[in-house]
Formats: sequence, C-alpha cells, structure tokens
Amino acid sequence: MRRLALPLLLAASLSACVSVSPDVRGRHEVQRMAQVQDGTVVSVRQVRIDGHQSGLGATAGAVAGGMAGGSVGGRRDGVVFATLGAILGGVIGNAIERDAGKDSALELIIQLRNGERVAIVQAQGDERFAPGDAVMVISQGRGARVTRALPPVPEHSAR
Repeated sequence: MRRLALPLLLAASLSACVSVSPDVRGRHEVQRMAQVQDGTVVSVRQVRIDGHQSGLGATAGAVAGGMAGGSVGGRRDGVVFATLGAILGGVIGNAIERDAGKDSALELIIQLRNGERVAIVQAQGDERFAPGDAVMVISQGRGARVTRALPPVPEHSAR
C-alpha cells in the first residue's frame, strides 16, 4: 500500500500542470488546417475556468489519509482512524485538485465580418484584447481561439 502512495501523489500533482493556454498547441493540431475568420472584439470579460477533476486527487488523498490514519493507535483503533483518514484525505485531495486546475480566462464577444456574433472563452495568454480590436477567430473541429489580426495581404496584379 505504501508503494502506491508516492506514485499516486506524484501523478495528482502532475495532473495539475496541464496547460490550457491559447499560446500552447496540442499534438492533435499539428499539420491540420483550421478555419480563420476576421472579426472585431465587442466585449472582453474576465472569467475563471473551473478546475478539472479526474479523481486522481481524491484517490491520492484517500490513500495517503488512510495510511496516515492506519498508523495511529492499536489494531482496532487503526482501522477506525484509517477509515476516517481515507475519507478526510479524499475530500482534501479532491479540493486540492479542483483548486489547482482553476485558471484565469477571458470571455470574448466577437462580431465576425458576416455580422454574426460569437462568444469564445479562452485562458488568458500573452495577448491583451479590448473592444474595437481587429482579431482572427481560428476554429478547428469543436475548438476555437482568438488572436490579433494580421495586417492585410496586398493584392498583386496578375501579369
């Protein structure tokens, strides 16, 4: 049982390090074409992204709490304290995992060139947005992100 505690705690702490930044791309996005639409920022609002709960935090907390509780008292008391420790550890581990995954984010309302308005929530990246900013909405599959617009490409006359 003690051999499982360290790997579970390590896995729980590493799961909190997953990035949701708009500045980071996943492997599934590499060499895939995405749709780009020009638009204008209508509004920007700060929001929070709720933490991801995989259950690993609760599991690791329950194992650690159960082991700590089981080492208290005699054989009969150890079972009671192990049970209480596992319950308390699971609750604490779940809360830690949930809080560790929270992120600052932006809710951007964008008016596309075709007149349609869309809302996109994305983690706060390096770019700052304000109403009136020219932006590009890059969508791929079910996901989308917003980035600053590039300058227009000059038209070349065909000769």
